[in-house]
Amino acid sequence: MNFIFDLDGTLCFKGRPVTKNIIDTLKELEQNGHQVIFASARPIRDLLPVIDEHFHSTTLIGGNGSLISSNGKVIFSRAFSSIQLAAMKNLIDIYNAAYLIDGDWNYAYTGDPEHPIRSNLDPNGLAEEVLLEDLGQVVKVLILHSADQEKIASEAEKLGLRVHRHRGEDIVDISPPGIDKWSAIQEIGIRKDEYIAFGNDANDIEMFRNSKYAVMIGDHEELARYAHRAIPLDEVCEQSIVGCLKEFNDEQMNMALT
Repeated sequence: MNFIFDLDGTLCFKGRPVTKNIIDTLKELEQNGHQVIFASARPIRDLLPVIDEHFHSTTLIGGNGSLISSNGKVIFSRAFSSIQLAAMKNLIDIYNAAYLIDGDWNYAYTGDPEHPIRSNLDPNGLAEEVLLEDLGQVVKVLILHSADQEKIASEAEKLGLRVHRHRGEDIVDISPPGIDKWSAIQEIGIRKDEYIAFGNDANDIEMFRNSKYAVMIGDHEELARYAHRAIPLDEVCEQSIVGCLKEFNDEQMNMALT
């Protein structure tokens, strides 16, 4: 079976790496013949520091589906068109927006140096911070603050772009048209009902909707509609995740899902 995991708020918390306890359990899944895949809003460069090096060469989906890495190399990227990017730049100017904008590897950042996103941005120094005009292709736009977050989100939707609102953080996450985690899952050859998904937020909805079985971490009203199981985000969350994975590793559970 394919197991596909979101990271932030699902397997790792407050920017810290996935714990050894969870990593060891994921390795057990592999040893039993399952495929482990990570699918994150993070670009590939920021995904690497929070997972064990053992998994760096596995299939990694970054940028909410705009990037795919395999065997340590980016094998797929989907960027905004020049017209779409120009329109986004116009919205940024109109609404005086602060942003984190990602290319295939490098990034442009104009947000508050103390913003929580900044502490998770390229912690291993794998990329370069450049001006937006020097970034080249753009695969993801994160609006950290603006004069009107809801307006900038709705205007981006009118452009046909894929928009996720992270209301708890007041962040607007914008991807090229048709891009989400499910589109990337299909790109790597996995079809509907051929995987088990773990996630926690709105950007996991399409991934959950097309999974064979979905496990939600925490409580998200929209995502909950597509979850088969929920694990509370409490002091025993990690133990609960490990216990759930061990259940999936059990032969009887696997037989029930295949």
